[in-house]
Amino acid sequence: MPRLHVNIDHVATLRQARLSTEPDPVLAAGLCELAGANGITVHLREDRRHIQERDVRLLRQTVKTLLNLEMAWTEAMLALALEVQPDQICVVPEKREELTTEGGLDAVAYEEKIRSGLPALREAGIEVSLFVDPAPEALEAAARAGADFVELHTGAYANARGAQRENELKRLQTAANYAHELGLRVNAGHGLDYENVLPIAQLPWVEELNIGYAILTRALYVGLDQAVREMQDRILAAAPPEGE
Repeated sequence: MPRLHVNIDHVATLRQARLSTEPDPVLAAGLCELAGANGITVHLREDRRHIQERDVRLLRQTVKTLLNLEMAWTEAMLALALEVQPDQICVVPEKREELTTEGGLDAVAYEEKIRSGLPALREAGIEVSLFVDPAPEALEAAARAGADFVELHTGAYANARGAQRENELKRLQTAANYAHELGLRVNAGHGLDYENVLPIAQLPWVEELNIGYAILTRALYVGLDQAVREMQDRILAAAPPEGE
């Protein structure tokens, strides 16, 4: 059964809309952990549209579970990661004009850069994940680069309906199995919500689910504590019955 990592980016989005001090993503992270979240994820974008460097530094001091930093593979972001030392980084593509991450990293294009940068991250005790589409060539490049994890991009699955969703789910299942065969650990995320998370939580080898927007929007109605607990309940439903 996968662990739940809550992405708190959009707490900061609301704060930055007024350039205020509230709501505080650091406080939100603590509430998520108290509600049972197994990790906290933030994406420090190059344009600093939501999470700020100060948030990342404070989160490193306060997060008690696991801190996952999503980031572009740039010299500046690598330097920050080595300084702050999150438990895990997830390398993602970035386009300033996008509302949210639109697709997986071109792992083939980044393969050599990631391979050369991994020793310093490993020495700092930072695990490295690549956010990739469920495509064989991306998984193979991630394995060749030496990544610890791949995070399978579930956006196409989340956006699909009917038979198309079933096809996307099969792609993800095939990718999870192949990643495991290649020696990669597997996470998943993007576009997951209370309605579509169960089949993803049931995929083989998936260790972590990164979910943010759905939980934070639900929290507007029921509070952050209950929103996290409800998502954990959905994920717990993926566990096989005792004795199996």
